Amino acid sequence: MKTMLIPTEDHDAMPAVLEGARLLARTFDSYMEGFAVRPSPGTYVTVEPVSSLAISGDFEPETAKEAQASFEAFMKAHKVPPGGQAPATYSYGWPRADAAEDAYIGSYGRVFDLIVLGRPGASAENPRMPPLESALFDAGRPVLIVPKAVPKTIGRNILVAWNRSTEQAHTNTFAMPLLQGADKVTVLMVEGGATTGPTGEEAALHLKRNGVKAEALTLKKSERNSAEAIGEITLEQAASLGCDLVVKSAYTQSRLRQMIFGGATRHILANATLPVLMAH
Repeated sequence: MKTMLIPTEDHDAMPAVLEGARLLARTFDSYMEGFAVRPSPGTYVTVEPVSSLAISGDFEPETAKEAQASFEAFMKAHKVPPGGQAPATYSYGWPRADAAEDAYIGSYGRVFDLIVLGRPGASAENPRMPPLESALFDAGRPVLIVPKAVPKTIGRNILVAWNRSTEQAHTNTFAMPLLQGADKVTVLMVEGGATTGPTGEEAALHLKRNGVKAEALTLKKSERNSAEAIGEITLEQAASLGCDLVVKSAYTQSRLRQMIFGGATRHILANATLPVLMAH
């Protein structure tokens, strides 16, 4: 995770996004690159229920300058040096002067190891959903989703939300640098909510063979029958175990199905109070 892309705009989780990225960059000696992101014309209304809000008004040119000033002020305040040269070191850069649309995240993000964004919300001051969708579905890279309050550490005590899926296997591979450096990794599988595939114990064994301090934990949904039950149990266990990161695949079910019926991804995106590493 030597290179991180940080789409920057004015929302209430932006300070936490910058801090979350900085914590990981310090761990991996990484380069952090920011740019100003703006809504795409004609897509100011989203039907995604996690962040069902209308975005109105024009994007002013000064907003890009303000985003850059905020980004650079944060880096200077934390004594992060400017950089951008290869190989990557703990540094930052802002090479693009003008703002780019949401779709740019999914395109440009392909040449970064990690994209860092805020957790979407329903209020106008919250992060928007389209940047996250662009990152998850078009970049082919993992996304660190940061809530408004970032923990003091990220990646020391990790919960892996194992559901036997191909998407989760991909996500585990993306997360391997973090998993290998963690003090504790819990591989959680909830019975009754998984697809056909390896068990939680088998997934934990695979991680152990890769040098991860992993242990399996299998739980039952019990009487919970809602589509969000897996997400609820995942966040409850993460809290009870004192985790500082959840590793979770995004949209194992289709987005349309989750929009209509709900699902673990939707619940976690709407309710997580700790960082989540997601990939599709």
